This record gives sequence, structure tokens and C-alpha cells, in this order.
Amino acid sequence: MSDRVAVITGGSRGIGRATALLAAKRGWRVLIGYASNAEAAQEVVSTITSAGGAAMATRCDVASEADILGLFKAADGFGELGALVNNAGVVDVSARVEDMSAARIARIMTVNVTGSMLCAREAVKRMSTRHGGKGGVIVNLSSVAAKLGSPNTYVDYAASKAAIDTFTLGLGYEVAAEGIRVTAVRPGLIDTDIHASGGEPDRAFRLAKNVPMQRVGTADEIANAIVWLMSDDASYVTSSILDVSGGR
Repeated sequence: MSDRVAVITGGSRGIGRATALLAAKRGWRVLIGYASNAEAAQEVVSTITSAGGAAMATRCDVASEADILGLFKAADGFGELGALVNNAGVVDVSARVEDMSAARIARIMTVNVTGSMLCAREAVKRMSTRHGGKGGVIVNLSSVAAKLGSPNTYVDYAASKAAIDTFTLGLGYEVAAEGIRVTAVRPGLIDTDIHASGGEPDRAFRLAKNVPMQRVGTADEIANAIVWLMSDDASYVTSSILDVSGGR
């Protein structure tokens, strides 16, 4: 087992959960950030530790800078930070832009964009050779929505993920010579409960006919891509965005 820590925000469910389990199997010490479901987070921790891995969970709403600072303080006590997976994100119910409130848009941007940027800030402070670190990897979670725009449904969410794409490129260039690789994964239609939080639990399956591969993806398929990007097998990959979307 490595003594290097992988911080995974939104690690109690869906893609975050699958990533935490796979990263632990590959030898990472896993620190899960979760917003509210402590029971689900502890289930992930228990699954990892019962298999001989190392994991812990810390409450962290990435809309709160104080929570983010607390998450990375916990990481400091758990081992040497080697990776950050910016997975936490939210969506809202389907709506046209003309019907979106300022509060809704602000929430989407605060969680999906500002939260990811602040987590990356804290990771860079610890991993950059400029600050005495030994390098590391940041993997951001984008979405094919960034390319498609999600008209009549989630234009605000799509815009937040387009911001993540640009952030991935810019930060990657900024810290490439400091031992840090910054990448992103753009999932397509994935079978997770984020669709239910947007009021359409069957959305992925309903839209699967629009995917060239004619099916939805799984959280495990996204986790495979994320953990590969975290690994030395991807040692020459930075400022890159990987589509895992069935061809969209």
C-alpha cells in the first residue's frame, strides 16, 4: 500500500464511490469528502478497510471554503497528498435559462466551479515542487454537456462544466513544470443517481438512443478512466480532457 493520499470529493456515491474503491485497490490511501450522507461515506470506508485498504471520510460541502480547508487538513494527517479528484457536483431540475433564478445559477457555479478551483488550490499548495511538494495529479470531472450545451434542460450545469474544461487546461499549463498533472474526464450519460436529483431518474436510459454505442455508461467505466489518469501509466498526460461517453 502506498503512503500517498488521494482526496476524492463527492466520494460517497456514484462515480466518486466507484473511484474511491478502485483507487484503494490500486494502493492509494483514500480520503472521501462527502456533503451530507455520512452513512454512505462510512460504507465506502468500511468496504475499503475490510479489503485491507486505508480510507477515511470527512464531511465537506465544497460550497464552503471552511469545509474545503478542513478536508485538506484531514488529508495532511492521513499521509502525503498525491492526487485530487474533483468529483463533487450538482445539477438542478430541467429548465430553460429564462426560468432560472439567480440562486440556482449561483449554487451550480459555486459547487461545480468555485469548489473545484479551491480544492485544486489547496492541492497545488501541497503537491507543487514550487512549495516543496513531490508532485501529483488533479483529475477534474467535466461532462459532455460542456460540448452539447444541454438546451432546455441544464444550460447552467453545462456552462459550469465548460468552465471546468478551461480551468483544466489553464491550471495544467501553470503547474506542468512543478510536478503536477491536471486532467479531466468528460462522462456521457452515466447510470448514477445525479439524474434523480435533477428530477428525472430515468433520464440516462431515456436518452441512450442518442448515444452512438446505444447504451448508458457505468460509474465503474468512468472510475477506470480517472484512476488511469492518476497512475504513472498516464505520466505524459496533462492539460488533457478524456471523453468517456460512448461516442458523443
